[in-house]
Parts: sequence; structure tokens; C-alpha cells
Amino acid sequence: MSDALKLSLYVIITVFVVTSCSVQKYLPEDKTLYTGAEIEFDDKNGKDIGKLEAKLKSAISRNTNSKFLGMRPGLYFHFKANREKPGFINKFLNKQIGEDPYYFENIDVEAAEDILNNRLENSGYFGSLVNSSIEKDSADQSTSVNYSIVLPEPYKLKSYELNKTLNDSLQIYKEIQSSLEESDIKENSLFNFNSLKSERERIDQYLKERGYYNFNSDFLIFEADTNAYDDRKFNLYLRLKTKVPEKSLVPYVVDEVNIHPNRSISDEEKSKDTVNFEGFNFIQDSVFFKPKFLKPYVLVKPGETYNPKLSRYTSRRLSSIRTYKFVNIDYKEKDTVTDEEGKRHLKADIFLSPMNKRSLRLELQGVTKSNNFAGPNLSVVYSNRNLFQGGELLRLSLNGGYEQQFFGRTGDQGLSSIQLGLNASLLFPRLIFPIDLNESFEYAIPKTKVSLGLDYLNRTQLYTLSSINTSFGYIWEGNSFVTHELRPINLEYVSLGNTSEEFEEILDNNPFLRRSFEQQFIAGLTYSFTYNEIKDQSKSGGLYFGFNYDMAGNGLNLLGSQNEEGQNTFIGLEYAHYFKADVELRYHLKLDQNRQKLVGRLFAGAGRPMGTTESLPFVKQYFSGGPYSVRAFRIRSLGPGTFSPEDGSNSFFDQSGDIKLEGNLEYRFPITEYLNGAFFADAGNVWLVNDNEATPGGEFSSNFMNELGAGVGFGLRVDIQGFVIRLDLAAPVKEPSTSWNFDSANPVLNFAIGYPF
Repeated sequence: MSDALKLSLYVIITVFVVTSCSVQKYLPEDKTLYTGAEIEFDDKNGKDIGKLEAKLKSAISRNTNSKFLGMRPGLYFHFKANREKPGFINKFLNKQIGEDPYYFENIDVEAAEDILNNRLENSGYFGSLVNSSIEKDSADQSTSVNYSIVLPEPYKLKSYELNKTLNDSLQIYKEIQSSLEESDIKENSLFNFNSLKSERERIDQYLKERGYYNFNSDFLIFEADTNAYDDRKFNLYLRLKTKVPEKSLVPYVVDEVNIHPNRSISDEEKSKDTVNFEGFNFIQDSVFFKPKFLKPYVLVKPGETYNPKLSRYTSRRLSSIRTYKFVNIDYKEKDTVTDEEGKRHLKADIFLSPMNKRSLRLELQGVTKSNNFAGPNLSVVYSNRNLFQGGELLRLSLNGGYEQQFFGRTGDQGLSSIQLGLNASLLFPRLIFPIDLNESFEYAIPKTKVSLGLDYLNRTQLYTLSSINTSFGYIWEGNSFVTHELRPINLEYVSLGNTSEEFEEILDNNPFLRRSFEQQFIAGLTYSFTYNEIKDQSKSGGLYFGFNYDMAGNGLNLLGSQNEEGQNTFIGLEYAHYFKADVELRYHLKLDQNRQKLVGRLFAGAGRPMGTTESLPFVKQYFSGGPYSVRAFRIRSLGPGTFSPEDGSNSFFDQSGDIKLEGNLEYRFPITEYLNGAFFADAGNVWLVNDNEATPGGEFSSNFMNELGAGVGFGLRVDIQGFVIRLDLAAPVKEPSTSWNFDSANPVLNFAIGYPF
């Protein structure tokens, strides 16, 4: 086919599509489509009006029908679907992309002019002139509006002060005067109605935090005086309205705090015992929660001035115990008379409704991995809240799983593994420390966690691995975004047994791997810091930053000795000596309010063996590849470096390293209400700190950027109220040992629960 014929064909197809999607023939004769409004300023006079212009456009913004390549497909399929016999395809497309028509005749232009004038006056541009002109496009049967604005010089603030019109001896006037020192309203700022509203709310909050329980922002009024100046300056005066109730002009003191640790609707009328502990009244029929453990969570104290911030903090702290499902703080006035000190008095009741004390959860899962292993997993979790009447949470979990490789490569099929685990944890909702520091933390009281775990792994035809671990540490929140976790005691004992001849041969050929399994004892300290603005993976945006530090063996160096092979030992066990640290950075950029997001992630981690330790313990090494990593490569199959197993096996011989770098970029978008899609690109790898003859090319070098594995793909996510089932299909575009190649890509299908990051 000649180029001229091709061009003619493209033109014919384009004309056909454009004419077939035309909506003019469906529009009523007395209606035109509204295509939006523009705002023009006759004379800006060098004014910086970017924010003003955005505010005005937002005020008169109205819905318009979207366009694509000069067509309106959403409107077209709306009209087609509303015919007498729309057909299945038209109904489906209307449901997916259809739009109702937006007509100019439904727009009130005069009302829009009034709105613009109102916004201009609220921004200090008094005396503005707003004119409108209507432009019609007969060919497109559409109408737009242009608003022309003559913008005068705005009014600017000369002074801002309190006008004492009532009894100026009242304490509230001193408090308001003091609050003005923190005001955002400054000299030469433009008159702004919204700023005045914010100022009233700020002063109201300021007064409430100083005990003015019955005060209301509506009691404040602003007056602007423009007569004192000729150059569009004004003085701003703040005063209290007349006839403000007396109870709103005086601070309140909390005289009495009653705490109800076991409140339910059924026992509201029951008589209960009252125990006074350090000034607090604990009201309960029997001891449900010991007063000495509950009291540090309560920041509302008898004899102190009312402060709503302390109420909010108290409510949040009590909710964090995980014993209570409802926390309600109720204030009541004790009298209607102002005392000699000019104060009134409150009673505070804190009602706490507990959760069920015990729960048992049974979970049966079907597990499938990207290395072709699949099988069932069963877990039983028992929870006991408020174990010792101090909000303690005991959690016992028993789990077991079986996996078998059904579709592995030659020699891998039939391999299986059995996993068993018993774990126990006890979470104390307070800081267990030689010195009582619980009340030193205002935002949240730290928690103390003790855990013990037993795990057994049997990898058929290879080995068994038994381990026991225990830890003691603290978890605390710095604010709503920041979480710290410190475990000063972290112990783990690992025992390798029942090794097959095949696995012994593997260890003999790879001393690096043997050394990583021989470190039976790990004793150290771990710390993690998390800053997280992303509360909802599917909707919210923001920054996530995580830092983890892991150190082991330093303390044991003072107590241990060396064996005949020159390795450090403690009570006859070889122990690991290393440090390890990693950082993770994520950013979720919201592109609109309709679940469109651009998500980026960077991860960097490194560990280094120290002393006589030649390699990191196997359980502490880094891995790359899989559904939460570089998705174009099977789980734990990347690296180290440019190393690739000669037989291409991808079974149990996980490829690990001491250094890890990864980067991910993902565009997420909605398809239907519960189905989302994503396009993504991943890159990453792991490396060794020291060269290892069994894994040539695995050592980290300055050429690391060329040794990254990379892939691209597309994913589907079913998201039902936060429960996410994810399918990601990815294809490698670069192997660590080769250059970029977009042609010979073998795709990998990842099935997972939850978002990758």
C-alpha cells in the first residue's frame, strides 16, 4: 500500500470517528453546552494576584463536559444510552465514562458576578467592577463566559488592637490581649475576611486552653475603620459583643475527676465502689483495671484549669491501651456561681467501655509464591486483653504450613518444605524501667514488649533449621507520624541439622554460605524509626521514611572466648558479630481525588561482619526479587551482583547479599469502584561486602549501577475496604549481567496480598 493511500485511509477513519461521535444532533434546540469561564483583569498595576485569581476561579467553577481529540465521548455515550434501545455496549460505556450534559442555560451569570464581587471585597479589594460577556460557538453549539474585572488598590492594615468596651478589669481581657502577640494578622497585610474568621477561631482555642470552658468564637467581633486614612489604609479593632453570658467570661477549674474503668450500658444503674487514688475517683464494682496503672494515662487532673487539649490527649492515650473500644470524657458544671477568685468549677467523668477480654482467631490461607511453591498455611491466634488488670495484651500464635514446588525447572519439581512456629508476646502498655518515666511522655506512653518464639523449618532433601528467639524492648509514638522501637535485648539461637549429602556438598563448595549457617547465637540491639504520613494506601498521599539499625556481638566480646578455629564463642556457641543499617523512602503523590497516584520508593541497606565473623548470619542477609521487591524476577533470585547459578535453579538456594539497593516507580489509577490498575517499573540487586569464590561477580564495586536488574509491568488490585488482592505481571528488561533488552523478556506473574509499598 502506497504512502498516499495510507494517508487517505487515516484521514477517512479520523473523519468517520469525529463525525460519528458528534453530540450536536442530540442537543435540544434551546440548549448550548457550557464550556467554562475565563477571568481577565483590566489593569493588574503590578499586583501579585496569583492566589486571588485562583480563589476567584474556584468560586465560579462549574462542571463542564470533557473533551478528547475534539470529541466528547462521555457525553456521546450518555445520549446513546438514553435512547429507546441503547444496546449493551452503549449502556456499558455510559456506566464507565458517561457524563450528564452541562448546559449554559443553567448558569446564573449575574449570581456569578455577585460571587466575584463578594470574594473581592473579602480579600480587601473594595470598589471593584465586574462585567461579563457571553461568547457563543454556533458550530460547536457551546457557550462560554468572560468576566472582566477592574481591580482597585486593596486596603492594607495599619494597626490591630483590642477595644475594651466592657468591664476591662476582667481577666479575659488580659488573656485576649496576650493572645494577640501570636496573631498572624500583621501590619500592611491585606484585608481578608477568611483571615478574620481564622483569627476568631485561634483566639477561641487560646482561651479554651486557659480554662474558658463556655467561651465561643461568636462572642468576638471585628470592626474596621477606614476613615482615619486617605491611602486605603484601615485600623482593625477586636471587641467582645455585648450581653455575653457571665459564665463565658470566666475560667473553669476541674475539681473532681471520676474514672469508670469498666463501663457498659447494662450496669449504668448499678451501685459501685469508689476508690480514691492520688486524688482520682475510680468507680468500679470490682477491680477491672488497677488504678495505679490507669492513672498515668489521664492528663485531666483535679485542681487544674480546664484544657480541651489535655482531654484530647487523654482520650488518645486511653484508646492506645488496646483494652477499650470506647473512651468518652464528659464535663458537667458543678455550680452556677463565680467564686471569690473569679472562677467556676467542673466535674469530669471518664467512661471507658472495654473490648472482649479474650478472643480466638483461626486463619486458613492458600499460599503461592513467585518461585512456584504453593501450599496451605494454618494459624491459630489467642489474645487476652488486660491480663494482669493493667491493660496487658497476651498473644499466643501457633502456625504451620506446607509448600511444594509444582512447576519448577528440571530437578526442582517435588521439592517441599514444612514450617512450624509457636510465638508468644506480652505487651505492657507502660514503660517498664527502673525509674518511673510514664508521666514524662505527653503525647503517648511508651509500651514494653516481651516476646518468645520457637520455629522449625524442614526443607526436604536438604536440611532442618530450628530456632528460638526472645526479645525485650520499647515502642513509643513521638507524634501522630513518628514511631520508635528499641529492643536493647534481642537474642536468637539457630541450629542447623539433618543436612543431606546434597546440601553438605553445596556448603563445601560455598564456604560463605556455610559460615552464615554456623553462627548459632545472635545477641544484640535493634532500633527502628518510622515517619509515616500515608495512613491510607489507596487514597492518602505523603511521605514515608523508615530507618532500621541492627547490631550484634559487641557485648559478648567482653564475655566470650575463641575456639580452636579462632572463632568467637559464648558458652560454647559461636556467635555473630556485625552491624547492619538500612533506610527506606517512599512518596505517594496524589494526582487527583479519584485514586490516581504516582508512588516512588527507594531502599538502601548494608551490613558488615566484624571481628572474626566472616559473613552475616543467613537470617540477617538481604534478598531481592519477588512481589514486594523487583517484581520481574522471582522471589530471592537476584544477585548477588552479576552472579547467576550455573544450573539456573530457583528452588531453595536463595541468592543473598550484604548490601541491597532498590528503586520502584508506580502509577496507580482506578478502573471500577473496587478494581484499580497500575503501571510500574522496578530495579534493584544485592551484593557482597567481601569476594566469595562460590559466587563470582557478587562483590560490590563502583560499577554497581550497571549491575541492577530491572523490569516493567502492569498490575490489577482488588481493593475492598482496605483488603487488597494483587496480581502483578512483570517482564525483565535488564539482567544484572547484561545490558538493556526489551525484546527477549519472560514475564513473571506475582500474586500477593496488600500493596507492594
